[in-house]
Amino acid sequence: MSSTPPLFLVDALPNGPDIVLDGPEGRHAATVKRLREGEILTLSDGAGGLATCVVDGPAGRDSLRLRVTERSGVPAPQPRVVIAQALVKGDRGELAVELATEAGADAIVPWRAARCVAKWDDGPRGEKALARWRNTVREAAKQARRAWVPEVLDPVGTKGLVDLMDGALGLVLEGSAQRRLADVSLPAQGDIVIVVGPEGGVSDEEIAVLESAGAQTVRLGPSVLRASTAAAVALGAIGALTARWS
Repeated sequence: MSSTPPLFLVDALPNGPDIVLDGPEGRHAATVKRLREGEILTLSDGAGGLATCVVDGPAGRDSLRLRVTERSGVPAPQPRVVIAQALVKGDRGELAVELATEAGADAIVPWRAARCVAKWDDGPRGEKALARWRNTVREAAKQARRAWVPEVLDPVGTKGLVDLMDGALGLVLEGSAQRRLADVSLPAQGDIVIVVGPEGGVSDEEIAVLESAGAQTVRLGPSVLRASTAAAVALGAIGALTARWS
């Protein structure tokens, strides 16, 4: 059993002392979690706002009446970490964004890298794949009890990735790099963009383009990580090396 109350996402936190939790979240709380009168849960607006609530009882078959007992706000972490995640074949892409969300990513950008086996077109199939990433991030944020839900931006190519790095510290993860992430001077404020390549790695041409835009190529450690796990490991390192976890 979890040691912290379950978290449910709402469009806006209640202004008054009472609220009815309905819709998909209410259904999940009432029929899946089977929360009963007197039990505690947390509501979040996904943008740092939290409300601790006590269940007053059912409001309907798939909804609950809640009483707000405490309100709080969680400031956005600094520095902000954006994960540029190369498209990964099969379920590993969703695993990558799930782990990155649990590890604290502030935004995720799908990257159409040259060596990506997975291809997202600009039509319905691409929109469906992007929707799966967004839904995965939302559910992972709830599971991790996060007050902030990372935004999943539209896919970009390498040029879009260069634009994303404007004014940010860009770090390209590459197992053969000489510089370690631990050796990089990390900023206390602003954006850090972590670039995670596909299973085939980031091409030399892409590295050259990103480095010419000011990015640094770094390695995490002696192990070779999968494209689906590298972002989470990098986020853990940055959390320890900056004030993000303090």
